[in-house]
Order: sequence, then C-alpha cells, then structure tokens
Amino acid sequence: MVSPISKASCMCGMNGIFAYNHSANLPDRSELLTTRDHMRARGPDGFGEWWNGDRRLGLGHRRLSILDLSDRASQPMVSECGRFVVVFNGEIYNYPILREQLEAQGRSFQTTSDTEVLLHLYALKGADMVHDLRGMFAFAIWDNEARGLFLARDAYGIKPLYTANDGWTFRFASQVKALLAGGKVSRDPEPAGVVGFHIWGSVPEPFTLYREIRQLPAGHTQYVDAAGPREPQCYCSISAILSAGADAPAPASAAQECVRAAVKDSVRAHLLADVEVGIFLSKGVDSGALLGLSREAGHDKMRALTLGYDEYQGTADDETSGARQVADLYGAEHATRIVRRQEFCADLPAILEAMDQPSIDGVNTWFVAKAASEQGLKVAISGVGGDELLAGYPSFTDVPRAVQLFALPAAIPGIGLAWRGAAQLLQLAKSRPKVAGLGEYGGTYPGAYLLRRAIFLPFELSDMLEPALVSEGLRRLDILGALQSSMSPAPKSRVSRVAALESSQYLRNQLLRDADWAGMAHGVEIRTPLVDIDLLREVSPLLPSLKPGDGKRFLSNAPNPPLPSSLVNAPKTGFTTPLATWLSEEGEQASVNRGLTSRRWARGVLDSFRDQRKIVTAVTQPYVAVAGMGDLESVPV
Repeated sequence: MVSPISKASCMCGMNGIFAYNHSANLPDRSELLTTRDHMRARGPDGFGEWWNGDRRLGLGHRRLSILDLSDRASQPMVSECGRFVVVFNGEIYNYPILREQLEAQGRSFQTTSDTEVLLHLYALKGADMVHDLRGMFAFAIWDNEARGLFLARDAYGIKPLYTANDGWTFRFASQVKALLAGGKVSRDPEPAGVVGFHIWGSVPEPFTLYREIRQLPAGHTQYVDAAGPREPQCYCSISAILSAGADAPAPASAAQECVRAAVKDSVRAHLLADVEVGIFLSKGVDSGALLGLSREAGHDKMRALTLGYDEYQGTADDETSGARQVADLYGAEHATRIVRRQEFCADLPAILEAMDQPSIDGVNTWFVAKAASEQGLKVAISGVGGDELLAGYPSFTDVPRAVQLFALPAAIPGIGLAWRGAAQLLQLAKSRPKVAGLGEYGGTYPGAYLLRRAIFLPFELSDMLEPALVSEGLRRLDILGALQSSMSPAPKSRVSRVAALESSQYLRNQLLRDADWAGMAHGVEIRTPLVDIDLLREVSPLLPSLKPGDGKRFLSNAPNPPLPSSLVNAPKTGFTTPLATWLSEEGEQASVNRGLTSRRWARGVLDSFRDQRKIVTAVTQPYVAVAGMGDLESVPV
C-alpha cells in the first residue's frame, strides 16, 4: 500500500528496486527509502512508497506538486483496478486531450493529474502508449498480473532515468548519486564515462562514471520481468523526424507562419500548470520570443527573471538592459538578480554536490533557478533548444564547410595520420590540436562535429590519462560510430544533419541535463517549449531551406509585436557567467589566465566525484571551453 503523504520541503524524483531473479534477496526497505530521500530536493512537497505482495518490487517517489496539488494525486499511484502502479517524473502537456479521449472510451478518473492518464493509457495500449505523449517524462509502470516493469523516457531526453542491473536485481532512479546512496550499486569506474567527459565536457549517454549505472537512452522504453531486463527499444528518433522533414521540404514562403503557429502552440502547451509559471529572460531571441508568445497565449503578466553581473556592466555580455527592454515590450513583471563572486564561492560546494554527473557548464542555470526559487516560483520557461531547432549555432555553417573541404583528403587511407604528423612538425599539434585533427576528422559529419564540439580530441588524451584507460574508454565510446548513429537515418539536408547531431549530443548531454540538476536543486521545474517533439515535426520540413540567420529571424518575428531589430541583430553572446574572473586569483588577469581558471574549475568538478580520484590522473589539465569561455556556446535562454 502507499505510505502516508507528508508535506515536506525539487521536480519529482522516483526510484525502484525489482529482485527479478528468483534467487535474489528481497529488496531492503532502507535502501529504497535512502535512495528516494537522497532526491529530497527534487520533490519537496510529498513522498511515498509502494510494495507488491511478495515484496520483490518496491517503488519510491518524491513529489513536486505542479498539476493537481491535492494528496489524491500523490505517488506511487495505483490504478482503480489495482493492477497497475506508476511512478512518474515530468509533465504530459497534452493530458487534457488524452483524458477526454479516455473518458469517451468509458474510463473514469479519480484525480485531475497527468499521472493517472499514464495508468489508463498503459492499460489500453501497453508499450504503444508512448506514441500518444507530448511532454517531458521518465516513468515506470508495474503490472501486477504480468509481473513486469515498463520504463520509458521522452524523445529528447529532458528528464533523466538511470538504471543498474547486477544480474539479480534491477534498480532505477532519477539520479546517479541516489542509486549510489542506496549502498548496493557497484562504484566500479566506467572508462567510457571518464574519457567521454574529457572529450565533451559532459558524460555522453548511455554512460555514466560508473560501469553498472546506465542512462536509459532518450526516446527508448525498457521492459523487465523474471527473465531480467530486455534491451532498450527505440520508439522515437530525432534524426528520423528530421530525415522525414528533409524528404518533404516545405516552401520557404510558408516558413514564417509555420514557425509562428508551431512555437505558439508549444508555448501554450508548456504553460499548463496549477501554479504560477515564470520565464528566464535574457536579451536573446529565444526567450524574448517565448515571452511575447506567452502573452498571446493568455499569460499577460508573467514574471521574468534575468541575471546580472558587476563584471559585465557596460559590455556586450550584459543581459540586463536588453532583457528589461523585452520585458517592457510584452508587459512582464521583470526582476534582475545580481550574482557576485562572493556568492559563487559560497555556493560552489552546493553546486558540485547537486551536479549529478560531472559537467563543465550549468552555473548560470543554478543561479537563475535559485533566483526563481527566491521569488516563490516552482515552474519557469527557458529558451534552451532554439539554436538546435532553428540553426542558430556556428556549427550549422562550420561543419558542412569542413566536410566539403576535407571529404576527398579524408577518403585517402593514412592521410589523417600524415596530416597530424605534419602538424607535429610545425608544432601545431599541442597549440592547435583541432587544426592537427582536420585531416583525420574533417571530411565527415561525425568527425567535423567532433572537431567543432570537443574539448580534447582522442589523440590528446594519453598525455593526461592512463593509456589503458584511454584505450578502453575510446573502444567503449566508439565516438564516431555513436555520432553516426545519432544521425541515422541521415537526413538529406545539411542543416538537418547538424540539427540531429546538436540535438542528440550537446543539447541532450549538456544543456538539458544541466537544466535538470540545476533546476531541481532549487525545487524549480524548467520547461523548454523549443525542445518539443511536436514542434520538431512541424518545423523539420523548413530546415533544408534555412540560410544562416533565417531561423532566428522567423522566431523573432513570431510574437506580435516582433522583437526589436536592435536586439535581433546584436552579436550573439550566449548566456554566460564571468567564471574566469571569479576563479582567477588575479581577477583582472583572468583573460590571460584561462588555463589556470579552467584547471581549477575542472579540478573542482572532478574532485566532487570522489570515486574518480584514483582513475582521473590529469585534473590539472586546462579545459579550453568552460562555462562561458572559449568556443563552447553557453546555455541560451
């Protein structure tokens, strides 16, 4: 039965233990509760647990109340017939429509929550239910009759779901650190996770820093019964949607109205809540357009939050004045939150503790979510994903250009090694490693994307990590193969190919993951209207005809009135923090000491994952792109 609900003090956290092997020990209740309550920050409004009859399966949940604030919507939630039980992290934005359809088929509801919709849909459709869902979600449903556990994760991977299987017992949770806190999951290191972090600045899914813990891939489901966990099954592919759009391109004349209608529809869906919804506002196009469309969707007085820094006053990086202009244009209640170095230093231990997997970004999201929490907001809209959707990054130009220039040399066996050898003779291999890698990687989309986004290239890693660790990590990662798979089926359009890579790599593994841990650490659910599978289906036919700047121009003109041209045409600065200055002992010398500040930040990140101290031997190596430094685009809002 479900335990009593207590009103306690971030978005929901869920977990479960299933002793599927008949010889496995019964799950320990203390492990279930320890794992659950390690995620207390994700769910401050309530908690619950549920056990099946033979106690071979236990489910736990921490709740952040957004829809149906009553205790009747608490979790784990049991179906009226008693057969199905669900734990759920996320939001189903089209649940009112789904509920109407289910009621028309004779289904009755006890709550007004989206969670109950999942139970009814699974009872009717089984695994095929996922095709009906619009939202961000990770959930697990137990079938008491079939004695099976069904797990699913949204197509973009907005919400996390980690699993661990030791051959006897299957465990899952919303956080890696929560699984570890339970005390029964192996802490053996995963070379692919360590190497992947050094290459990308985040750990690429499905890997984590621990060999036994995996991320259920985005757009996948998984089933577990007495035979153990099945291989995850893909039900939705970003690249497949982009490929279908490229096969049936829309006329350029339809682009503006299509973007306006599709984004407005997504904004309206993402505003669904029984609590106030705010917005993270920068001077950029993405968040400004979302604010304008939110007003058109009926939210006349949204609260808008902007971060300001003393170090940025009077510079192009200052967001405050431009954001204030946008807020005034659309009648928003605007608040600027100033963040100073002293606060960053005081918060740093908490930032590293909340960071569920190592990341070189997320600091800005931490502070804007903190500001939202201080304002009493539980939900905030973010403009993350606009650049991936509408070709806003330089990579949309750089990657195809590199492929065009280096496709022929890359096709010649041995040319890559020869190129790198020549670069070493010219002493470029260490000072300009990406130039040294052009011959080896520049001629294909996966390789050119690696050059554009990588912090360190594979051939650099043996100088900073144990060679055996590098070799095993690279073998397990299969970097180029994984990138090719994320672009399969490969869209015919160049723009669509880069969109597939950016959406399945940088957006998924860095931006969305950072938004989750940083927002949840403050009890704030961050919603992303520009990261929406229905929106992608509508916009994908437009991408083949997009020229540089077109996508953001269409988005800036979507609200009525459109965004001011002075902001639209301003140089792109990203959503950055003065991290270099904060970490530099010399302060004003930060610009020439990025190696020092990067090393210190990377050391802090990696040292927070104490289990890795024995295997990560090069934490003092400089990172050339850290949270607002170098050529890594920072979180756009």
